[in-house]
Amino acid sequence: MTTFLNYLIVLAVAALLLGPSLYGALRERRIDRQLRAAGQRPRTAPHRRVRPARVALRHASCE
Repeated sequence: MTTFLNYLIVLAVAALLLGPSLYGALRERRIDRQLRAAGQRPRTAPHRRVRPARVALRHASCE
């Protein structure tokens, strides 16, 4: 029984040490894929933002 617990503790410590680095590596691969996909898209002219027309609001007391 103690041998099983020893193996379990070793696996838990290994998971605690390797977990963050594996998570970071997977995150970096995802970012690399996104950058590669963005680099392969054709470039177009940037979209111009159209400002909404200003409308004068009148209060009932001003009429």
